[in-house]
Amino acid sequence: MWDTPGVEEGRLMTGQLMTNDGDAKHDWLRAREAIAAHARRALPRYDKLWAYYRNPIELVRASGGAVGVGGSARGWYRSAQEVGLPARIVGYGSALGAVGDERGRREVVIENDIGWRVAAMVDFMFGSPIRIESLAEDEATRERIEEVLERVWEASGGIALLQDMATLGHVFGHVDLLVRIDEQGLIGSRLPHAERWISIEPIDARRGVAVLSERDYREIELYALHIGSVNEDGNMQGREPARGGWLDRLRSERKAKRICTDAATKGVSEVITASGWSRVVDGEVSATGAWSLLPGVLPVVHVQNMSQPFVYEGIGEVEGLVGLQDELNTRLSDRASRVTLQSFKMYLAKGIDGFRGSSVGPGMVWSTDNPDASISSFGGDASSPSEDAHIGEIREAMDKISGVPPVAGGVVRAKLGNLSSANALRITLMSLIAKTMRKRVTYGRGIERASGLVLDYLNAAGVLKTDARDRGVRVVWGPLPVVDEESIVAAGRAKVELGVDEQRVLDELGYGDADPGVV
Repeated sequence: MWDTPGVEEGRLMTGQLMTNDGDAKHDWLRAREAIAAHARRALPRYDKLWAYYRNPIELVRASGGAVGVGGSARGWYRSAQEVGLPARIVGYGSALGAVGDERGRREVVIENDIGWRVAAMVDFMFGSPIRIESLAEDEATRERIEEVLERVWEASGGIALLQDMATLGHVFGHVDLLVRIDEQGLIGSRLPHAERWISIEPIDARRGVAVLSERDYREIELYALHIGSVNEDGNMQGREPARGGWLDRLRSERKAKRICTDAATKGVSEVITASGWSRVVDGEVSATGAWSLLPGVLPVVHVQNMSQPFVYEGIGEVEGLVGLQDELNTRLSDRASRVTLQSFKMYLAKGIDGFRGSSVGPGMVWSTDNPDASISSFGGDASSPSEDAHIGEIREAMDKISGVPPVAGGVVRAKLGNLSSANALRITLMSLIAKTMRKRVTYGRGIERASGLVLDYLNAAGVLKTDARDRGVRVVWGPLPVVDEESIVAAGRAKVELGVDEQRVLDELGYGDADPGVV
């Protein structure tokens, strides 16, 4: 599971102590209700999306020497994506969730196409350096702003933070950036050490809960960071499938609601509003604080992977591939079972005495007085064109939905022409390039807003005084991986001829002295 360092390591937001403790208790009551609803409705879905992306294995018995049903050796693990396979493959006991009962279990083949496609998208997003460029008019101010932003982003994780942010957004559909601030430490500090008191933290959708305004779904009134409503492995306790009639389903829903509400009061929670923050341990408010630098500003930036009209959550990359992934795994498992049965010849003997339990091999002679006796062979590896075509069509459908063809992962399955040409490669990856450019808008806007909050805090604390018009920034993206080196150099040379600073061009190309992550 993704952890929340600020809660677990004690790096909480700090500010002036709140004088009205009732506000903190009221905010916690709202947050507790939102956390319980999140655990009941959204969390199971997020757990499944993460499981299909990572496909982690579950230990079901000790490896080596394990014997299953009927004396046959069984595997020591199960993959998370097996949940989508039919009972005729995984066994009826496994379909009901009974670990160890493998009646009728066949060979299971899992090929995680979702995982490598998401990894390829993240590589296209943040596989090359980005530059956060100040829009200030004064050159000295611009250099100070870019330097301090570089320090803050690097201290927060640099390129690893950006890749984590992209991974969470691609899986869950959105990711929140929390600008974590220690006001007491920031006030009075000097510019070269500002990164000690301010950081940017990506929040897992399974941990962060947003309470939205009733007037505008884009406005966050309260944000809760909770650890403790779920098990250590991220699965909700007490959530059982409802069976029977409407009364049984109603009782199941009431039970799940009660369990989730009780779980919301356990563990550590951080409640953040535009006026202040509070820390809650096992349902009791243990610490509170009010913002002194930027009162009325919620330090949370919401980033959608791909925008979805009138919905807070964005569109992820995993959800649309789940059904096709299940079908692919089902057909691969069926083919493995067929190959196992047909990879060797089998014999049917009729009218021959003593044939039972004997083998057929070279130099062996069988005789009988029965004129109707015969030995016929069957089996052997036979082709199945319809099966191969169906699996190929499933993969093509996943290519179209995700926009990631196999060539993006370095797999060339057919003659695609002269791939040494950058234009030919761009045409092959047109869908992935277009989707990446689209997502650069949403992720870039989130990075710019988080950077703007950092500058606002530094200005309010007196560490880096700037005008509001000087605190604008923009993200300068690096070239996509499909652009060849000659084109990159030619573009850099053209920028220098147009008057762009030579050192800045070198930094964008990755040849400068700046860090190769966030520069």
